[in-house]
Amino acid sequence: MTTYIARRILLMIPTLLGILFISFVVVQFAPGGPVERVIAQLSGADTGGTSRISGGGDFAQRAPGQVGAGGDAINSKYRGAQGLDPDFIKNLEKQFGFDKPAPERFALMVWNFARFDFGRSYFRDVSVIQLIKEKLPVSISLGLWLTLLTYMISIPLGIRKAVKDGSRFDVWTSGVIVLGYAIPGFLFAILLIILFAGGSFFNWFPLRGLTSDGWSSFPWYWKIIDYFWHLTLPLIAMALGAFATMTLLTKNSFLDEIRKQYVMTARAKGCSERQVLYGHIFRNAMLIVIAGFPGAFISAFFSGALLIETIFSLDGLGLLSFESVLNRDYPVVFGTLYIFSLMGLVIGLISDLTYMWIDPRIDFEAREV
Repeated sequence: MTTYIARRILLMIPTLLGILFISFVVVQFAPGGPVERVIAQLSGADTGGTSRISGGGDFAQRAPGQVGAGGDAINSKYRGAQGLDPDFIKNLEKQFGFDKPAPERFALMVWNFARFDFGRSYFRDVSVIQLIKEKLPVSISLGLWLTLLTYMISIPLGIRKAVKDGSRFDVWTSGVIVLGYAIPGFLFAILLIILFAGGSFFNWFPLRGLTSDGWSSFPWYWKIIDYFWHLTLPLIAMALGAFATMTLLTKNSFLDEIRKQYVMTARAKGCSERQVLYGHIFRNAMLIVIAGFPGAFISAFFSGALLIETIFSLDGLGLLSFESVLNRDYPVVFGTLYIFSLMGLVIGLISDLTYMWIDPRIDFEAREV
């Protein structure tokens, strides 16, 4: 066990390096960049997300003193930089770290990331770690409760469908599940807003944030009520399609076990259906479902929430990552990518260890990694 864990941890290092290297190379060839964003902002041509970020206007305030005398056109590798003092462009490059060659910048980034030093955002005047800490409550809330809600509903439903395989209950629930999976979550979110959040009918739920104004002064029980009141519609919108995979996975796992020889033997010995189902089948069938919990959580935590966060004005990691890519805020882009990748690798290891804990017959250490 110890050897397997050590080997997996050592393999994380080249994996992370490979992810960062590929992403870094792609960024070098991607059009635009933070310098171009600032230049576009100074020229009034920036229609991207940078103009929406607090602190981005600091560069614009410095623009008038940096324009070349007489407005002479200056040759520059940056589109739209004509008329700007070359010294100003060099200062921008130095501020963003582009005065160094690409290999040196990559080596410096790897060294800093190894010490969990992700630098500061280009346009927000705050450290990347602080930004992530500010957005974590939203993403953790959505990921944790979505995972728990999915498991609490999908597992009993999947077991029931397996027991009633081929019945009318199985058929109509399958139809409902497939229909829910086919409906885009963001479209369903808009429908929920129209119906229940003051769109056109009822005004039962809030539209913005995780808590109401003055939440800190509420009694403890009212804080809990207010918190879940804000989460209700986003969770329903996100969970609509999440039930399908887990429910069908549970059903198929139980069906596979039900058809095995040991189940027939247990029935032949006179065990009741409940004893057979929960005393013999349950542990084997739930192996893949329970062991997949860490992976399901990390998937709900980091993916699929961007549109939901935008629609319900939830400022989480999904929205942060999207805006960072849009604005070429590279410290935030690479910092979140590194953290997400590292957590994904750690969760993968935890999933394997969970398999081994649930079923001691599984031995990853005896296999080649």
